[in-house]
Amino acid sequence: MEKSMNNHSQQIVQRLWNYCNILRDDGMSYGDYVEQLTYLLFLKMAYERTRPPYNQPSRIPQDYDWESLLRREGEALETHYRDVLRELGLQPGMLGIIFRKAQNKIQDPAKLRRLIVDLINQETWTVLDTDVKGDAYEGLLQKNAEDTKSGAGQYFTPRPLIQAIVDVMSPKAGERVCDPACGTGGFLLAAHDYVAQHYELDREQKKFLKYNMLHGWEIVDNTARLCVMNLFLHGVGGNENDACPIHVADSLLGDPGERFDMVLTNPPFGRKSSISFVSEERRDEREPSIVVRSDFSASTSNKQLNFVQHIKTLLKINGRAAVVVPDNVLFEGGAGETVRRKLLQDCDTHTLLRLPTGLFYAQGVKANVLFFDKKPASPDPWTERLWVYDLRTNHNFTLRTNPLTRYHLDDFVACYHPENRRQRQETERFHSFSYEDLLKRDKLSLDLFWLRDESLEGADSLPPPDVLATSIVEDLQVALEQFTAIAEDMGGRLSL
Repeated sequence: MEKSMNNHSQQIVQRLWNYCNILRDDGMSYGDYVEQLTYLLFLKMAYERTRPPYNQPSRIPQDYDWESLLRREGEALETHYRDVLRELGLQPGMLGIIFRKAQNKIQDPAKLRRLIVDLINQETWTVLDTDVKGDAYEGLLQKNAEDTKSGAGQYFTPRPLIQAIVDVMSPKAGERVCDPACGTGGFLLAAHDYVAQHYELDREQKKFLKYNMLHGWEIVDNTARLCVMNLFLHGVGGNENDACPIHVADSLLGDPGERFDMVLTNPPFGRKSSISFVSEERRDEREPSIVVRSDFSASTSNKQLNFVQHIKTLLKINGRAAVVVPDNVLFEGGAGETVRRKLLQDCDTHTLLRLPTGLFYAQGVKANVLFFDKKPASPDPWTERLWVYDLRTNHNFTLRTNPLTRYHLDDFVACYHPENRRQRQETERFHSFSYEDLLKRDKLSLDLFWLRDESLEGADSLPPPDVLATSIVEDLQVALEQFTAIAEDMGGRLSL
C-alpha cells in the first residue's frame, strides 16, 4: 500500500507552509524557507530532549540554544541568530552537517520572531510520532521539489517509484545500504522503513538499524542538511558517538574503501562530471572533466556512466544494486559500450525497468532503473538473461493531473518476482533477452522496446495536448543537452 500522510502531518505541513507564503513576499524561496525550518526545528527538539521526561544533557552550547533565541527579539534576535548558525556550523557530527555554512535568510526580525515563538515553539515535536514528524518534513521537501524554478526537484525521486524499487530489492536486517547520491534521503529512509516493518528486531538489530545500516554521500551542502534532518526526524542517527550517516562530498572522487550489501540510488542527471579528477598514472590535460580511476573500466565525463562504475566498486560480492539511469547509458557508444560490456560480464545484470516520462520534477528526463548483482571474478559472463519491463510505451503521466502512484507499479513488482527470480514469466510488458541476443546488438545497446506505440498510428491516437507538449519539451531539452556536450567536447561552447 502506498503510504500517505495522516491528518496531523498534513495540518503541520499546511501550517508551516502557509507561513512560507508570507516570507515569500520578502523574496525568500521555498528552499530557503525549508532550510530555516530545519535549523529551528533541530534546536527546538534538542531543547525538548533536555526537559522531563528525557532529561538528556544538551549537545548545544548553552549560549546558542533554543532558549537563547526565545529571550531575544528585534535586531538583537537577528544578530544572535546569525551567531548561533555560525557557531553550530563548527560543531562535529550531525550538528555540524545540519548547520554547515548556514545563513539567515529571514531579513525581517519580526517575522523571524513569529516563526520561532508562534509556530515552532507552540508544538512539542519530540512527543509526536516519528511517522508524523517524518511525513510532515517529507511533505515540505515535496512542496519544495514542486517549485521547479528552484531546481530542487533534481534531488527528489518520486516516492511511489522508490517504494516499488525497495519492495523488489527487499533489504534484510543487518545489511548495510548505501546511496552515493542520496539527495534528501528518500531511498535510505525507504530501506530503513522496509526493514523496520518486515522484521522482528532484537535490541542489537534495532541499534544497527538506527546507527549503522544507512550510508550516504551528497555533494551539495544545502541538500545534505535536508537529508540529515530528514533521517533525524525519522529516528535515524542521533547520539551514538554522534556519528552521521551522510558524508558531504563528491562520491565520484575515489573509492571510499567501504563495501555495502545494497546500493539504491538516483544519481544526478547531466552529462558532465561536476569536479575534475585525473589520476597520476593517466593524466590527460585535454579532458579536464574526465574521471579516471584505477577501479573503472572506462574513462569518461559522463556522470551516469561513472556512477554505474562507482556502484560496482561499492558493492560487496553478491551485493545488489538498483540505479536510475537516463536512456543514454543504455545506448551510448565508446565508454558506454565498454561499461555495459563489463557490467554484463562482472555482474548478473538481470532487470531493466523502462520508466515513462512525466515522473520527475526536472524535465527532459527519459529514465530507467537498472538492477544488477555483483559477482566474483569469472572467465564466463554472469548475465544469462536481461528481463525488461516496459512501463513507458502507451503510458502517459504528469506530475499534477495524472501522477504516478504505487498502484501503477504493482504489475512490475509482481513480474519481478523478488521471492524467486527464476520463476519469472514473460507477459505483454515483460520480456527477456539472452546474453547472446544482447551481444548481437549494435554497440551492445540495451535500449530495448517491442510494444507498438499507439501514439504513432495517427492523430486519433495522440496523447492529450498537455502530455504531448511536455513530451516535445523533454525531447528538445535532451537534444539540446547532447548538442551542448558535443560542442564542449570539440572545444567550444553554445550560447544559450
